[in-house]
Amino acid sequence: MDLLAHLEAYVATVDELSFSRAADRLGIAQPLLSRRIKTLEAHFGGLLFDRSRRQVTTTELGLLLLPYAQDVLDRAQRLGQTARSARQAQVRVVGVPAGCAPVALARVIRAGAERGITLAIRELPPAERVSGLADGSLAYALVRVPPEHAGIRVPLGPASAGPPDVQEPTTTGASGRRRRAIHLEDLRPRRSRVTAGGLPAALPVLTLAEDEVPYAQDRLLRAAARAGLPEGLLRPAGPAATALAETLAGGAVLLCAEPFARQHGASWAPLADAALHRGYEVRGARGRQAAADVPDWLAALLAAAAGATAGAPGATRAGPAAEDASARLAARG
Repeated sequence: MDLLAHLEAYVATVDELSFSRAADRLGIAQPLLSRRIKTLEAHFGGLLFDRSRRQVTTTELGLLLLPYAQDVLDRAQRLGQTARSARQAQVRVVGVPAGCAPVALARVIRAGAERGITLAIRELPPAERVSGLADGSLAYALVRVPPEHAGIRVPLGPASAGPPDVQEPTTTGASGRRRRAIHLEDLRPRRSRVTAGGLPAALPVLTLAEDEVPYAQDRLLRAAARAGLPEGLLRPAGPAATALAETLAGGAVLLCAEPFARQHGASWAPLADAALHRGYEVRGARGRQAAADVPDWLAALLAAAAGATAGAPGATRAGPAAEDASARLAARG
């Protein structure tokens, strides 16, 4: 027996003092309402209504049970409302790389609120974003993939305390600033910089945890070897704050995305080799692809927060023409 449906039939009949009007109120056929009343009477072991008169009246048992029946229905209604509110207010955690622009992340949170979705942002290393999607602790995440297979491309470049000392052609970035693209060989020791012993000096090139995924590390190390950078010049940064302090003090060069460099007042320029840039996909829980599981507005805002400057931020895969356009724009910063 569906107790709530039967109690609804009982309370409606008490209110209306008519089986037909109670049935109309509940939107069911009168025979069905009558059967529910009879089933309830059998369940409680007594008549709830006196049907011997022209107008239906409530029996003593019916009046005795009425407040309890109304209380059960009220509690069931409140339970349903609480469940609906909990579903609407459920926090969906979004995993993002460290160093995203706070203002851009605020736009993500506000856009979710405007759509009745509560989003919480959590900065996590690449591996933890993937595992968070797998175990359900994250609803969405920016996941690292090789840039040539990515719908979202974020230029990677060296940040430094002063203007970049390079001789490459000037390019125009998305912000409209003119700046020079940098090759790794531009970071080799210069004769103008010498140690106390008269040997060429080079600033260490630091990499953040976001770029310590296996394929990215391998590419960067091979590219550094081809560019003639001394062994050991390229090394993990450790804590980002410490690496940034060393960079701003002029003691290192930090490889990072533009938003991270700009918000801390460092000079920045993109690497000319787009194969070393960061690639991302926005994925939903259990690793489903963005196109199937992530709203377009969320993918676009997360791409902007990460520092993407080209392509369709919410796309899962770009076609050949889009790939070429994205590569050209990524190289321009």
